[in-house]
Amino acid sequence: MSALTIYPAKQPQHGTTYRDFDTIASQLGGIGVQFERWEPGSEFISEVEVLTVMDAYQRHIDRLKQQFGFQSVDVVSLKPDHPEKLAMRRKFLSEHTHDDFEVRFFVEGRGLFYLHVDDKVYAILCEQGDLISVPAHTKHWFDMGETPDFKCIRLFTTEDGWIASFTGDPIADSFPTFEQYLASL
Repeated sequence: MSALTIYPAKQPQHGTTYRDFDTIASQLGGIGVQFERWEPGSEFISEVEVLTVMDAYQRHIDRLKQQFGFQSVDVVSLKPDHPEKLAMRRKFLSEHTHDDFEVRFFVEGRGLFYLHVDDKVYAILCEQGDLISVPAHTKHWFDMGETPDFKCIRLFTTEDGWIASFTGDPIADSFPTFEQYLASL
C-alpha cells in the first residue's frame, strides 16, 4: 500500500505518515505533484515485452501525452540481479532536479521518492499502480532499495529523457533508506 510521510527538512526523525490514497493525493496536490492510481486496460503477465506493458496502459499514456505534450515514453525495469544496481542506486540517491517534470508509473514493484520542497521533505512510497509526477525544478531523490525489483513506464516531454542537475546537498543522507522506511510503516 502506498504511503506518504511529511518530515520537517531539518528533523527527519519526526514525520507524519498517511496511508489513505485520497489524503496522499491531496497532500501532494498541494505542492503541485500529480499522484494517481491506474488500472490496466488489458491483462499481462510479469515478464512481458515492453509493447504489451505499454498497450495495457495506453489510454492513460495517451491522456497524459495529450495533456502535457510528452514526446517519448519508455519502460525501465530493474531486478535484484542487475549488475549496475549499486551504481544506479547511488546516482538516484543524490538530491537533484530536472528541467522537465519527472513522471513515473509503477507497473510492478515499488520505490521511494523524496521531494524536498521549502522546509519539508515528502517521502512517497510508490507501489504497483501508482503514478507520480514530480514538477520541474523540484529537488528530489529516489531510493529503489538494496534489491531493486520494479518496472516503470517513464514519460518525457523531450527526446533526451532523464537528465539530472545534482544539487550537491547531502540532505538525502539524513533520511531513512528504502529498507528503513519500510520497517517504520
